[in-house]
Amino acid sequence: MHLFYTPDLNGTIYTLDETESKHCIKVLRLSMHDIIHLIDGKGGFFKAKIIDTNPKKCSVEIVESKMEYGKRNHYLHIAIAPTKNIERFEWFLEKATEIGIDEITPLLCEHSERKIIKTDRLEKIIISAMKQSKKAYKPQINEMTEIKHFLSRDFKGDKFIAHCEDYNKNMLKTIYKQGNNALILIGPEGDFSPEEIKLSKDNKFIEISLGESRLRTETAGIVACHTINLMNE
Repeated sequence: MHLFYTPDLNGTIYTLDETESKHCIKVLRLSMHDIIHLIDGKGGFFKAKIIDTNPKKCSVEIVESKMEYGKRNHYLHIAIAPTKNIERFEWFLEKATEIGIDEITPLLCEHSERKIIKTDRLEKIIISAMKQSKKAYKPQINEMTEIKHFLSRDFKGDKFIAHCEDYNKNMLKTIYKQGNNALILIGPEGDFSPEEIKLSKDNKFIEISLGESRLRTETAGIVACHTINLMNE
């Protein structure tokens, strides 16, 4: 299946941008009346046939539409501190998109080793993973936000913070209720500071454990993402 991302799709005739047109005609060597599929990132999944093979402006005609394709019964937002090695954070974005996630907020914490990110590159990684996994909804990637500003924001759903402090905490899989929206905080390599944990609790975040093992930041993000998706299958 040849899948293309078309966020501005509107109507029954659509022209791919130059990059997608070149990939369609020059790389894949598709021709007139060949069938491709389109996703708009907002839940639309479309079947289309090629009606113009211009390698810079390939046009297609929509022949079948599915709305709310793959819509889940919950909303998952993970706020996570980007790793010092940006490739590890990019790996998290790719895999979380493939598994299923709605929103990601990079957090700037007291122990953060990475304080700058380039969201344009991260958007491209998310789009590529969305196409790879046949997702019709594109996860939202936000700008990096200081945790103290993030914690006070409204969220309609369950709010959790995963950290490595050594005392008894509820396992995510035992405290999360199926079908609920979830916001999960994942800290940096040096974990959240005691002050950040206290501030999160003051803002009604529930402390959780993701298991007995001490996980890397990006691994913890994937475990949290997979747990929520698995419980909602």
